[in-house]
Amino acid sequence: MILQSEPTKTTCPYCGVGCGVIAEVEANGEVSIKGDPGHPANFGRLCSKGSALGDTLDLNGRLLHPEINNQRASWDEALDLVALKFSDAIRDHGPDSVAFYVSGQMLTEDYYVANKLMKGFIGSANIDTNSRLCMASSVAGHKRAFGADTVPGTYEDLEMADLVVLVGSNLAWCHPVLYQRLMAAKEQRPEMRVVLIDPRRTMTADLADLHLAIENDGDVALFMGLLTHLKQSGSFDQAYIDAHVNGMDDALNASFWFDVAEVARRTGVARNDIETFYSWFATTEKTVTVYSQGVNQSQSSTDKVNAIINCHLATGRIGKPGMGPFSVTGQPNAMGGREVGGLANMLAAHMEIENAAHRNIVQDFWQSPALPQKPGLKAVDLFQAVGDGRIKALWIMSTNPVVSMPDAGAVEDAIKACPFVVVSDVMAETDTIRHAHVKLPATAWGEKNGTVTNSERRISCQRAFMQAPGEAKPDWWQMAEVGKRMGFGQAFDWASPAQIFAEHAALSGVENNGSRDFDISAYAGISDAEYENLQPFQWPQSYGEKPKETRFFGNGDFFTPDKRGRAIAINAPEPKSNHGLFTLNTGRVRDHWHTMTRTGKSARLSAHMAEPYCELHPDDAAAFGVIDAGLVILSNELGNVVLRALISPRQRKGAVFAPMHWSDQNAANARIDRLVGPVVDPISGQPALKAGLVSVEPYQPQSYGFAVSAKEPIVGTFPYFSKAIASDGWRSEFAFATMPDDLETSLRKMFGVGTHAELIAYHDNALAQQRFAFFEGEKLIAAAFLSRDPVTVSRSVAAADLARDFTNRQSRFGVIATRPSFDQPDPGAQICACFGVGANQITAAVKSGCLSVEAVGKATSAGTNCGSCKGEIRSLIAGLYESEIQNVQGILEQQDII
Repeated sequence: MILQSEPTKTTCPYCGVGCGVIAEVEANGEVSIKGDPGHPANFGRLCSKGSALGDTLDLNGRLLHPEINNQRASWDEALDLVALKFSDAIRDHGPDSVAFYVSGQMLTEDYYVANKLMKGFIGSANIDTNSRLCMASSVAGHKRAFGADTVPGTYEDLEMADLVVLVGSNLAWCHPVLYQRLMAAKEQRPEMRVVLIDPRRTMTADLADLHLAIENDGDVALFMGLLTHLKQSGSFDQAYIDAHVNGMDDALNASFWFDVAEVARRTGVARNDIETFYSWFATTEKTVTVYSQGVNQSQSSTDKVNAIINCHLATGRIGKPGMGPFSVTGQPNAMGGREVGGLANMLAAHMEIENAAHRNIVQDFWQSPALPQKPGLKAVDLFQAVGDGRIKALWIMSTNPVVSMPDAGAVEDAIKACPFVVVSDVMAETDTIRHAHVKLPATAWGEKNGTVTNSERRISCQRAFMQAPGEAKPDWWQMAEVGKRMGFGQAFDWASPAQIFAEHAALSGVENNGSRDFDISAYAGISDAEYENLQPFQWPQSYGEKPKETRFFGNGDFFTPDKRGRAIAINAPEPKSNHGLFTLNTGRVRDHWHTMTRTGKSARLSAHMAEPYCELHPDDAAAFGVIDAGLVILSNELGNVVLRALISPRQRKGAVFAPMHWSDQNAANARIDRLVGPVVDPISGQPALKAGLVSVEPYQPQSYGFAVSAKEPIVGTFPYFSKAIASDGWRSEFAFATMPDDLETSLRKMFGVGTHAELIAYHDNALAQQRFAFFEGEKLIAAAFLSRDPVTVSRSVAAADLARDFTNRQSRFGVIATRPSFDQPDPGAQICACFGVGANQITAAVKSGCLSVEAVGKATSAGTNCGSCKGEIRSLIAGLYESEIQNVQGILEQQDII
């Protein structure tokens, strides 16, 4: 698999920060990963996921050969069939009877080919992307305000600002390197203020001077009230408005009634906190507002975006150092996909599908037979069209919509019913690919070459340092070959991604001359050698220009017909009654990514949050009889899931948070997006993934279980089950609704234990506890712990036992007692994924006198790499302080001293 042994500069494939990575293949074949100190996005920093990229490069579970109806096929057979089925559907039902659903995981070159094939030569706009689920409302808000999908600022602005407002962004977990940069800036300038606006008190609140625990969808009212306050406090930059902005009077009139009392009513935030936020914003010139999925994934998300932008336009705080609204993207190439027209309502190079002049530019450049004149189906509508039979042939690339789409059960039913489904993926088994008629093996990170664009408009290369395994091929090649087979040969006759990038760059400059924001025509003539050595650069970069850092709109000059920005008059939604149900907020955890096809391969990433869970406020848990670490059923008319309960005061009352990562590949019933309805923002089409409604009830199994095993467990029919890779095997959580008649035999079958394995067992009928440990030779091959209540054994100790030598038979009894070995004390629940530091180790450091995060870091290394765990470390320190104070007070009271 090794392609080269020299260090390779590439780009991280996770979030939209776009960190530079240096990958090096070691002599033993392992790949070492470190941050690129010369990359301007991260300057050498990496988060836990980026640091663990080397853990994810094995071939376990990879799709290595094309398949037709689950039988191995040649590439020619598979591609001929794809071309035939798509051509037949187009001939019989028209071009709108076929569709592509693509992904922000794809490289820009892949995205460009997909868009060209569908819009330029098939003649339909039915190509949409999973970026619709995360960034479509930012696109729509940008276009309404700026006339183009333009991010005005740069990452440096976050460090230069005196006030950073984080709206619906758990930066510490979802964009950790940006969080590190912000944290470092605040340490250097303690006077910098950070405001967090989020219903949950996430770990990002650790950095915040003020947390506004806002009601769901209260953001619009909050920023409408801010606009009113800015006017009343004399904070408008009237000269900037007069010279560069239209519509401010209408926007202000729409916000007129939003005084602090009304904002407090609509947001649930205390008046004094609202007043503090408004005062800080009004009096701080250098203000950046960073927003992400908490804004975008809403039924009123485009209005949220424009409510934020209105405040920056009103104060002229845009496009200048340390100022501006800033949308941070969720995926590594969500921005690149937008640049090539990957969304159903866009054309390539930021041109508009409904603009005849733009269509003529693209059609002439591509020499294509026809372009669609109207937008295609957006993601939710697209899968509804698959379900009702309008779409006859569907090609899904690099994404897993059966897990990630809202109303995921209906999406799965639609795909199952579709006459012809193609899936290109790196994995042989996902919840989506299992329903494909044709499976096409794609190259993964480290095996392919291309570019991605990060949230600050910076284009960087992903470079191959490993050979493609089996018969895996790049996505662009797959689509180009299908295009040739459909009769479009010359238009898809590329020999390398460099040629595709050069074409993409050339199109961006056609009839542009500064009339459009996206222009990288400086690279229109790029050669393969120049492409191979391409350094990160920020767009725009027109023909003949050298790379430069750019901010937009500081002096006006928007991309609207009159070159003026537009303030948007907004109607704030009235707070909705939940009718006794809980608001379901879905999102990410710190160390996992999307549906875990990559991060699920890493034991250290799985150790932090190893199973699907939901987070509830203690008062709600008590009211509904939910115990900590018990099981919870979340349900509504769309279905139900069973999750582990995490009871935390960080959660807002009346709401429940659940991560979106778990699928049928690693859990029994945890696809949380099955419970999210197909409700979308009417302007952007982005789903409201953070506003489902569910009921909550406890689930009491007959027995809880936890196990470790050398082999991957064979999942049976469980009301609750999850599995995660461990350092030397697997760890599993499960529950029995009814105990098996022969428990030992069931466990042997579940964990692949032969009848010859030695068994040590323990039973306590009074406590309803049972423990089993199976040995082969000197090795533990499986251990299972069952209890009437949630199992409390140390997961880290049990997992470590899989690597121990048990030649000393007496030591085997320590397994069922879960006693750590003398030389391997129990580290406790993992806190720091980068260095594998557990809660017990941090607690011990605090008790030894390490009373700050920095001191704990020096003693244990925790928090000294990516910094994502610093909030948790600080919480542990605070918790210990509190308990120590209570203990001292108790002693003093007993002695009548106080």
